[in-house]
Amino acid sequence: MSRLPLRSIEDAPEEARPRLQTALQNNGFLPNLVRVLANAPVALETYQTVSAINARASLTLAEREVVQITAAAIHGCGFCVAGHTAIATKKAQLDAAVVKAIRATGTIPDARLDAVAQFTKAVIATRGNVADADLDAFLAAGFTQQAALEVVLGVSLATLCNFANNLGQSELNPELAPFAWEGVAPATAGA
Repeated sequence: MSRLPLRSIEDAPEEARPRLQTALQNNGFLPNLVRVLANAPVALETYQTVSAINARASLTLAEREVVQITAAAIHGCGFCVAGHTAIATKKAQLDAAVVKAIRATGTIPDARLDAVAQFTKAVIATRGNVADADLDAFLAAGFTQQAALEVVLGVSLATLCNFANNLGQSELNPELAPFAWEGVAPATAGA
């Protein structure tokens, strides 16, 4: 049971209702993350606005999903791991072994995606104050300084979603149940 109300279009604050309607149209259901965020219309607006901006980044959809799943796993947000696993699987068409490795915060069997995951972990662990070696490794994998800042953007988006879900403690929507996540062992979550 959710700790915060799961708002519907009918009972949400007036300013959140059009955003909930858009989310319903885009997803075919109302994700519980959106329903929790609707309790604070500015939080819902921020999520949707930053999501749209993040979608315009130079990082590919697969690379952006690596950021989102990695951050969600580190932050212990099962809802976001499941939601972004659905996107990584269905829309980005990532291989099952790659998705499994991302969810486990392990080494990804794709060097470029692994570089994104490792850099994401470094950004989170150091609050952006990554070591020169971490930035150099990311750049050596073929990424740009722009992409490094886009990882920070993705982490900021993930942090809003992950922390809101962790605060709200909402259950997983049935549509996301096939992508449920049981968590990462604490020793690997921040590695």
